[in-house]
Amino acid sequence: MDNTGKVYLVGAGPGDPGLLTVKARELIRIAEVIIYDRLVSPKIIDERPETAEIIYVGKESSHHALPQEEINRLLVAKAQEGRMVVRLKGGDPFLFGRGGEEAEHLKKNGVEFEVVPGVTSAIAAPAYAGIPVTHRDYTSTLTIITGHERPDKGGSSVPWEEIAAGTGTLVFLMGVENLPFIAENLLKGGRSPETPVALVRWGTLPNQEVLEGTLGSIVEQVRTSGFLPPAVIVVGEVVRLRDELGWFDKRPLFGKTIVVTRARAQASQMVRMLEELGARVLEVPAITIKPLTVPNLKEAIEGIKEYAWLTFTSVNGIKVFLSQVFELGFDLRDLKGPQICAIGPATAAEARSRGMRVSAIPSEYRAEAVADILCREARPGDRVLLPRARGAREILPELLEAQGIRVDELEVYEAVPERAVSKAHWELLENGLVDIITFTSSSTVKNLVSILGPDLVAELREQVRVACIGPITAQTAQEAGFRVDIVAKEFTIDGLVQAIIRACAGEVIDVT
Repeated sequence: MDNTGKVYLVGAGPGDPGLLTVKARELIRIAEVIIYDRLVSPKIIDERPETAEIIYVGKESSHHALPQEEINRLLVAKAQEGRMVVRLKGGDPFLFGRGGEEAEHLKKNGVEFEVVPGVTSAIAAPAYAGIPVTHRDYTSTLTIITGHERPDKGGSSVPWEEIAAGTGTLVFLMGVENLPFIAENLLKGGRSPETPVALVRWGTLPNQEVLEGTLGSIVEQVRTSGFLPPAVIVVGEVVRLRDELGWFDKRPLFGKTIVVTRARAQASQMVRMLEELGARVLEVPAITIKPLTVPNLKEAIEGIKEYAWLTFTSVNGIKVFLSQVFELGFDLRDLKGPQICAIGPATAAEARSRGMRVSAIPSEYRAEAVADILCREARPGDRVLLPRARGAREILPELLEAQGIRVDELEVYEAVPERAVSKAHWELLENGLVDIITFTSSSTVKNLVSILGPDLVAELREQVRVACIGPITAQTAQEAGFRVDIVAKEFTIDGLVQAIIRACAGEVIDVT
């Protein structure tokens, strides 16, 4: 019986993880070995199983982590171990990705393989720059050319006179270092010096850059601007459409690097919103949510009808509370009796998504406003069940008990400090290369300070803007040594994001 595994030659797309194909993602999630190139997004690699072996074989100018011949042998060796191998290549594996060579080597050695095409940067990078590579008013032809040919080699495999003589769009991949050679050959072949040219660096990513010029000027523009690879070169009249069709770099937060300090399990909504608005998001979770054992939870649920109100002050409170209720063998019917109060719309939405009917949401999303609404709705002697975080502010039970309302607190989780920041993120923070740090709770402030230390916080105070979800968090940030520049008027993730948009547009934000 043949125990040889199988190799999937998979296109990882041009950089934006959202452009990974469905089939590619499915394969990555079940891979036993992943062998990947330089331009594959770390977020794509993060889709792998924890047990998968990952091997980097990326190539950069003048430096190859592993020569191509060694990569070929590695693919065969891993497959012959009987393992399922995903070979991840930037863009499409058969478009200047040497996927054809790898497939030939696998075939020669009797290894089964499958090719999964990917979105190529030759199409995606111009599209993200607002340049359609074909347009019926400009051209119906497209030629994709390697820009990696050495100018000093004996002969060229590129038919320069033919491609220069036409009027179609030319897209060169991996060609920035050879741009003088490319421009010279196109001009010699008859292309006008006034032909529009665009270079798209880091296409489809939040740090995308575009340099526009003409065939006659672009070489000098690259030299004087210090424009560096990797970049896609687009030559042709369609480049003129960028002024009209540019969209990616017109988004309100494009070019901004924003740090999200929420716990990783909570951060997805905020990260997605910021990225859709054009920001480069660094996830630097300052806390991890840790469920706690609640000794009196069973007793509280069995006596639930004795409570007038069940009150939640966070989404985490609902998630952990219900998880523990269900683990004890109860269900939502066992929570029937008390009315439900949620501190804000996000918490209320989480409760409703779990099948709970919310009776009250304060107009201002903080503990004092929750106390106000409960003091109006409840009567002295009523009981309130309050599942929440260990170490939460005491103001809510204090205000309620001052009005004769009995509060039974359940500490169902705690925010545990993260211990470290990735090396790449630390360097960006240390060098002041971030624009905004966001805080969504006082615990995220305190724990980030414990990770960074007071000296780095003092440096960041002068270099980086700070955005807080509300005044309580802002006060904590100020006391910790940060200068707070942005405070949301509506104490929600959406409110915080909107405040950031206004601040980046130049609107003065009142933080008092």
